[in-house]
Amino acid sequence: MLSLPPSVRIFLARDPVDCRKAFDGLCQVVRDVFGDDPFSGALFLFFNRRRNRVKVLVWDENGFWLFAKRLERGTFGVLDVEGRKGEARVQIARAELSMLLEGIDRKSAKFRKHFVRAVRLQRRDEHAGSPSR
Repeated sequence: MLSLPPSVRIFLARDPVDCRKAFDGLCQVVRDVFGDDPFSGALFLFFNRRRNRVKVLVWDENGFWLFAKRLERGTFGVLDVEGRKGEARVQIARAELSMLLEGIDRKSAKFRKHFVRAVRLQRRDEHAGSPSR
């Protein structure tokens, strides 16, 4: 499994891509279809038409990595991308990437009620009545 920092951006191609493409072909898709820079350090995911293969392209400061996964049985799930129609690519979260690659159906997965997705830390002087240093 991939270990990704929280700052990495992950983009998923909405339309199928010919998975015979290698580094240069996928970089061209990122530039021409997505309008993005393949050297940005973001992860770009591409699925074939049958959705049984995925390729991940990423730049790591001195070269490209190309990860590929082929399922022997079944297909990769489809992410719910409602409200993002008309875009060539969709940004997804690290958790969505993990679920997608592991075969977990995102529609049936739920976040627990007490799980906080974003935390905002306050400085001590922002609290009412607390002395500031």
